Amino acid sequence: MPFAWQYAQLDRRTAHGTDIGTSVHIMKDMHTMNQPGTATSATTWETVNRVVYPLRDQDLTLPLYAVEWTRPHLTDDVFNPRLNMEKLQFDGMNKSDFRHLVNESVESRSVTSADDIFTIDARDTVTVRQGKHISLCTFFNAFPASYWKRWTAVSTVRFSAHVRGTGEIMLYRSTGRGLFYAVATLPVHTEGEEDVLVESILPMTGLLDGGYFWFDAKSDHHATLTIRDAAWSVPVQERSASAHTTLSVAITTFNRAPYCLHQLQAIAQEPSLRQRLDTIYCTDQGTTLVRDESGFQEVADELGPQLTYLRQTNMGGSAGFSRGMYETLQAGSSSYTLLLDDDAISEPEAILRAMQFADYTKHPTIVGGGMMHLDNRTVLYTQGERYDAARVWMKSSQGLGYNHDFARFPLRDSPERHRRVDSDFNGWWMCLIPTTIMKTIGLSMPFFIKFDDTEYALRAAEHGFHTVCLPGVAVWHQAWHDKDPSRTWEEYFFQRNRWICGLLHSPRPSRHFSFEMLYGDINIGLKLVYSALRLRHMGIQDILKGPEYIVESLPHKMAEVRKARQGFADTTLQPDIDSFPMPSREFDQRATPDTSNHIKRAGLKAIVGALVSRGNGTHDARPDVAIPADQAIWRSFVGINSALVTSPDGSTVAWCRRDSKLFRQQIREGRRLARTLLAQWSDLSQRYRDYDMASVNVWGRIFKTETIHDEQQRQ
Repeated sequence: MPFAWQYAQLDRRTAHGTDIGTSVHIMKDMHTMNQPGTATSATTWETVNRVVYPLRDQDLTLPLYAVEWTRPHLTDDVFNPRLNMEKLQFDGMNKSDFRHLVNESVESRSVTSADDIFTIDARDTVTVRQGKHISLCTFFNAFPASYWKRWTAVSTVRFSAHVRGTGEIMLYRSTGRGLFYAVATLPVHTEGEEDVLVESILPMTGLLDGGYFWFDAKSDHHATLTIRDAAWSVPVQERSASAHTTLSVAITTFNRAPYCLHQLQAIAQEPSLRQRLDTIYCTDQGTTLVRDESGFQEVADELGPQLTYLRQTNMGGSAGFSRGMYETLQAGSSSYTLLLDDDAISEPEAILRAMQFADYTKHPTIVGGGMMHLDNRTVLYTQGERYDAARVWMKSSQGLGYNHDFARFPLRDSPERHRRVDSDFNGWWMCLIPTTIMKTIGLSMPFFIKFDDTEYALRAAEHGFHTVCLPGVAVWHQAWHDKDPSRTWEEYFFQRNRWICGLLHSPRPSRHFSFEMLYGDINIGLKLVYSALRLRHMGIQDILKGPEYIVESLPHKMAEVRKARQGFADTTLQPDIDSFPMPSREFDQRATPDTSNHIKRAGLKAIVGALVSRGNGTHDARPDVAIPADQAIWRSFVGINSALVTSPDGSTVAWCRRDSKLFRQQIREGRRLARTLLAQWSDLSQRYRDYDMASVNVWGRIFKTETIHDEQQRQ
């Protein structure tokens, strides 16, 4: 393939060496005006972060791209980290003190409409209205300099933009503490419709703990300022990848045909991405097929050989993604495989950024993206996560927590978000994996769903390959608040895959494992979800059968799990609450707040009470209470024998009934299985590690058996 693609993003310019940290160039008619610079006299630049703007859903997503400039809102803890060592004392606080504390935390933000400040003229063009001021210190448009400093050998970064009008562009940089300062001011004054190219070169220093580069723009009081083709570029000489890299995209789908079609259409409409695309492996495991959607043939014709549509038996997301990875390796032409959820809304520019970052990393690196809420588009669910080996569970990186809303707390006013956040793994809603890594460590575990992404990153790390969740890279995906795996068949896969992951990456068991298994059983039992207890124990039983069984049972395990859930009160669902008798009383959602120690004591009391209870709601004529989905926690079930419980998605209701005898039996069974698993842990760990469940050969056997040959299509 010719290298014409590269020249659309590479720009050769001359800059003269100096010891000044930042250089400024204002270029007219494409000729340099002999300003000082830090790059060499023959630097070739590659654009790796184009500044882009949303053309759709601006009312939902704009704060992720551009915001009105406001004065900084930095609190004292940014300047004095010792404040976080002191425990707050509320005992002596009166009502006036409390009001003062609350008022201090209220953000005095402008309520000016974005349309009054700036307008988006095109995907790459913004116009600042007369006398207005905007900031590009945003999730999608701030350059994540500290990540480039940590994981690549890039030494300088160039900002460039075509500008027209009167005003100025101010370049800023931040530190890992969230403090920021101006590094260059680029004045703009043009006449007529002529564009001027401005640029500045910034050194990659002072970024070890964190920091971004970005620009703010301010127009003259009597003129507008238009900025086009703003971009961040790096020296191509510092690229670690070969001169030409391409990617394949792996999408797996099951009965989400409209969503998957939209994903294909979004990629098809992005020319810059398609220049780097080999093919999209769309693995359809459903019964409602993507190829039958109106509009599929049009997008298939548009993509041509860049779409490979595959049909196979439903073996879950793990098998769908592994199929795309497998096909990529078999084809042998792609440098990367991008795993992309079928129901996610992608920012195509983010895909390019992930790929371009991977081109420069010092070693092959998994590049992941964050997950934005699909129903609250400015909320970032997570930017990378850590693996807690003691619990075999996940947690947020650096204690940043989940669900950060950039509309309420913009990046420029969130100093904790300027730290570089290192991750152990990245969710497979969007994740770029170099082919080199796949050749070395294999494909996904045959897990159906759950823990496949976590385990893969841990396996990669054991082979020296890191995972980086790169800011400015993300998709919008349905969040987890309307899901509860314990009330679905997913609980089986959560439990089973969690402990297989533990076996693979903890050769010796921790004493804490036993507590985690017991805690999980009791927590679910207190909520009267006895079907989940059955599935959890089924998961441990299957682990004890060995890795051979896990692989062999993959195609039909889902049907077995669904059958195992049948017959429990919590799985007998009705779409109409009037299908059940009226509850005896109304549920009170205003639970009395309590201290942490008191809550723990109440929890222990509830556990003891459940274990010795003779309560039985299996024959109740009417439920005690109706519990909404968001309150379906252990505390809500204390002292009741039966309850109507709404499903997390609000579409069905179950009449959950206490069965104390069954609860005790299940707890005893769970303890027995936990002891057996821990007693055999070391031997099982070795067996699972030796079997190499995720190898290309193992997956090849699975696909050969389960692919629907007569329906396979390659466009």
